[in-house]
Amino acid sequence: MRFRVVSYNIHKCIGGVDRRYSAERIVDTIAHYDPDLVLLQEVDDGKPGARNHRQVNTIADGLGFRYRTFQGNVLLRLGKYGNAILSRHPIKAPRSIDLTIPLKKRRRAQLVKLTMMDGARRHSLVIANVHLGLAAFERRMQMRKLLRSSTITRIRSTTPLILGGDFNDVFGRLQKLIIEPAGFTATTGPLPTFPAAMPMQPLDRIYYRGPLAVESAFVGHTIGARQASDHRPIIADFVLKR
Repeated sequence: MRFRVVSYNIHKCIGGVDRRYSAERIVDTIAHYDPDLVLLQEVDDGKPGARNHRQVNTIADGLGFRYRTFQGNVLLRLGKYGNAILSRHPIKAPRSIDLTIPLKKRRRAQLVKLTMMDGARRHSLVIANVHLGLAAFERRMQMRKLLRSSTITRIRSTTPLILGGDFNDVFGRLQKLIIEPAGFTATTGPLPTFPAAMPMQPLDRIYYRGPLAVESAFVGHTIGARQASDHRPIIADFVLKR
């Protein structure tokens, strides 16, 4: 069974260069790659500056995705923002794992279980969506906390698991020190995704574990991908091997 995953820090639908708010540009950028599953970071919900949009629904409806779930992490005086997962397949058991480090911005990992049908065969897939902190020590603590959580440790090694998002891990140290030793594989080598107009830093990544293979992985290249956010999306094509 083949499926495509997009991970995208949408910067609240604000362009990285022109600073123009446009949920439509984000929708068009994602739609170009025709994914089955989308992991989003920096998603607004009910903020006046974002036209009071509930962006998880604005984007999911624009893409024609029936299944979606939002995780509000940062609470503001008016509205909030956080992570979201959109899927063509049913989402079950959404969970949050607190990754907040004292005195730092509130962060949580978003986890869901997907039920995917391949003809008459039913497959389960676990997805973890993250947006890690800016400080190196913070990211290390967050990733250890996530991978040592009972939610993750209870998942069998034979269960396909995808971990994606904005890791803010420019030099790939988390990957070498924590993520790969925990049994995960990167979908590709470091691919620059930030800033979108001229990417230099590989902040956004997708990892996987279990019976999955990667056919291809690349960074979005369209005009929309250069303009819609301050990050570019990263796209990975998977094959479920059973």
